[in-house]
This record gives sequence, structure tokens and C-alpha cells, in this order.
Amino acid sequence: MSANAPLVVALHGCGQTAASLDHGIGWSKLAARLGFALLLPEQRRANNFNRCFGWFSPGDMERDQGEPLSIRQMVDRMVADHRLDGGRVYVTGLSAGGAMAATLLATYPDVFAGGAVIAGMPYKAAYGRMDALNAMVHGRVRPSIVWAGLVRAASAHRGRWPRISVWHGDSDRTVNPANGAEIVKQWIGVHRLPRSPGTVDKVSGHIRRAWLNRAGEAVVEEYVVKGMAHGTPVRAGSGARSVMTAPYVFDMGIACVEHIAWFWGLSKRRPGRWTVQRPSGRQ
Repeated sequence: MSANAPLVVALHGCGQTAASLDHGIGWSKLAARLGFALLLPEQRRANNFNRCFGWFSPGDMERDQGEPLSIRQMVDRMVADHRLDGGRVYVTGLSAGGAMAATLLATYPDVFAGGAVIAGMPYKAAYGRMDALNAMVHGRVRPSIVWAGLVRAASAHRGRWPRISVWHGDSDRTVNPANGAEIVKQWIGVHRLPRSPGTVDKVSGHIRRAWLNRAGEAVVEEYVVKGMAHGTPVRAGSGARSVMTAPYVFDMGIACVEHIAWFWGLSKRRPGRWTVQRPSGRQ
């Protein structure tokens, strides 16, 4: 890793550790290949018995407070100690880690150039543990303008907003797939984009929708992973589908981390098999 390298922050889900997340989906191997730095924060049992990040806790969803502040301080330390590129910092996470990634993107849009939320929740989808469980199971549906307003009110930021990649399995019974669609609504509202996607593709057998800014750049994308339960999709090379290769990791024939790295601009080579589809007209 050279000076001025990008930094990726990867947040584990409930019941995971930083090491188990990395072992399952391979961020460290990709970092070694592409030359970016990697930060893997880990929740302590003293904070949450199931090691969940506190995305639903009022003390952990505001700028310069609680867990968002702690992770931002880790980022600052990494950038300073290793002379990294502070303009190319990205955050991703699975489940509760994905919901915390959404929180970080909302509260620190000046720190993160982009993010990826996998089987997660929109920013401020719930307040408190019981409300969070209800929102996860049933989905929390709000108008795009309301979702976007929550993000815009989270900081004084008025510059360029982070790019965001949203991934969700259509067979997820832990976090309702409706929540993935609501994350998209939140961020197309933030970016002030049309409700209909600019492009619709099939990538390695799964639907990918993308919303483009005026320059034609994809700034919001959504992958709906066909047949996947609650977890992260990988491509194990066996040709199998919907096979669990690690806790909350499924061989779905598509390498989530490689696609996210390409979307952020960390990789020049577009992964996967792409087939252009007709626009879905989904609202």
C-alpha cells in the first residue's frame, strides 16, 4: 500500500466479528490486490451482546456523537498515520453494519466519497430496539422527500454527496427487502434524481438498476440478488447458487466486493457478466 492510497471502512453484522466478515467476503485480499487501505472496526460485547452496531440508538445516529464519531476518529487516525487520500474514503457494511454505514454516509458526507449498504436499513429508519425490529421485519416506508430530508438535516454539508451502492437479497427474511428499496429512495432524493433508473442491467444473473446524475455518472445503484437470504453475495467459483460459504455469506455467482470496488472507482476492470435490459419503469 502506497501513500495517498484510498481507504475502505468495512463494518460487520450482528453475530459477526471484523475477522469473520473479512474471512467470508475477502476485503483484505481485494485491498492487497488493488492497493487500498482497509479499516475493520469491531463492536464490543460490552456495547451490544450480539455485537450489533447501534444504528437504532438515538445516541449513535448523530454527527459527532457515539459510534459514528468513534468510527470517524478511526478514519482520521488511519488517514494521518498512513498518509492516505482523505478524498477517497469509502464505507460499507452488512446488516447492522450496513445500517451504520448508512448513518455514517448521512452524518459525514464530507468524509466519505461513497458507500455500500448490504442487507441494511435507511438512515433513521428506527428509534430504539423494538422499533428497529419492527422496521427490519416489516419494512419502514416513507416518501423519498422525507427520507432525503433526514440525511440533509444530519449535517451542514452542501457539497457533493457520496455515491451509494445498495445490495439486498429478494429472499431476505431478517431484513425485509423493502428496506433496500427505501435506501434507494432516500439517496435518489438526496441527489435529486428521477425516480426511474437511468439504466437497468442483468449482471451475472441479478438485476442492477442505476440512477445517473447530469454528467451521466451512476451515483446510486441497486442490486437485487435473486434467491438470496440475509447476507452478502460472493462468487466462490463452484457454480453453486444460494449456498452458504460462511455465516451470512452466500455463493450467488456474483462477487459483491468486486462490484462495489469498481463502482467506487477503485478498480478499472468491470467484473461480472452484463446484459442490458429495458428500463423497468419502476417508481
